[in-house]
Amino acid sequence: MSTLRNKVTLVGRLGMTPVVQTAKDYKFTRFRIATNERFKNKKGEWTENTQWHNVVAWGRNAENLSRLAEKGSEIMIEGKLSNYAYESKDGERRFTTEIETSEFRVITPRTLPPAEPIETSRKTTKSK
Repeated sequence: MSTLRNKVTLVGRLGMTPVVQTAKDYKFTRFRIATNERFKNKKGEWTENTQWHNVVAWGRNAENLSRLAEKGSEIMIEGKLSNYAYESKDGERRFTTEIETSEFRVITPRTLPPAEPIETSRKTTKSK
């Protein structure tokens, strides 16, 4: 292998509606995606395992995602894994992993309120 790649593709459901935030003039949104897998356990019973994934989207991706998707929407994301270390309020060093989104596709879009009916009036004129 000449090149090793850091690439992630997930299909899951949003755990919250993405909200755009701004920090140091950068727009972003952080959210979680749930993925499920089903398998038979040792007893032969079907078991479902849900995994939650931390995701961040930057710039235009963040704006579009918050406009197009909401909690419960099914979404496909592509991106890369990023690992971070930080210090907690208690002074402990902690580590976290998140997926930085480079592309996304909303499979079930945001539910919009019903459109207002548009009234159209036709004026009829009598010809002489």
